[in-house]
Amino acid sequence: MPSPQQARAQASAITSGKTVPEAEAAPTSQLRALFDQPRLSPGQRRIAQYLIEHITEAAFLSITDLADRVGVSQPSVTRFAGAVGFTGYPALRERLQAIALGALAGGPAAAEEDRGNELQSAVDAEIDNLENLRRDFADPDRLIETGRQLSASAPLTVLGLRISASLAEYFAYAARRIHPDVRLVTLGGSVAYDALLQSREAGGTWVLAFSLPRHAQETLAAVRLARGAGLRVALITDLALGPVADEADVTFATGTGSRLVFDSYAAPGLVAAALLQAMTDADPERTQARLEAYEQVSDQHQFFLRG
Repeated sequence: MPSPQQARAQASAITSGKTVPEAEAAPTSQLRALFDQPRLSPGQRRIAQYLIEHITEAAFLSITDLADRVGVSQPSVTRFAGAVGFTGYPALRERLQAIALGALAGGPAAAEEDRGNELQSAVDAEIDNLENLRRDFADPDRLIETGRQLSASAPLTVLGLRISASLAEYFAYAARRIHPDVRLVTLGGSVAYDALLQSREAGGTWVLAFSLPRHAQETLAAVRLARGAGLRVALITDLALGPVADEADVTFATGTGSRLVFDSYAAPGLVAAALLQAMTDADPERTQARLEAYEQVSDQHQFFLRG
């Protein structure tokens, strides 16, 4: 049974001539399309996730009640409404109510089907990102050439700040197996400045930078410093356009998963792995020698469990 608020809203929609088209997308699909456009903060993602999971009830909540349910402040709800393209919460709620009425019109079975599985939806979004990346890799020449340049840079600096540090650490860990001098920078400010200037003075020519959402101001500052010091910059990011990409010499832009509260990075991780492969292929003799030496050391000191 709909609540009194829902019943009044439904009656109002009917008497005003508003109808839900028979072929309209499922409510959860409409909400994902609505919320998937902007770059939302983690707190805003929580609001979006709550609305997706409780649309038939949440669409009729006051701003105070919605904030209490999600565990955020009322100004946070107002900012969320603006972030997804509405003038304020009343305008957003009007749109949500129209979507909710479509769910109510479909009955309990449709509502159950519409809820779907949010984890599967997140996987589907990442599959789309990987399909797009596969098409980009149809012409691998730019990536192969960048891998060759990174391989020749000694030292090679890898930069990743805040959320981007995890992919930078992965890349640097693997690159050290095949490259004699890899320097990882995961702190901004003067620490990054010192590391980048020292890398250039030591003969380095390239920096591989990661800039993933939410994009940090200090990443932009560090990339600009690197360019100013004479280093060239290869960038792995999700935005082909923007201030960080504008500063890079070569940019690999690929989508990130944004269906959960925190982003997932399947496609950027694959770009990083592909660049590592290009680096190994750029100097196969050095790669082979370093990998064999590492295996000897790892066996001697039993770094890894034996199966």
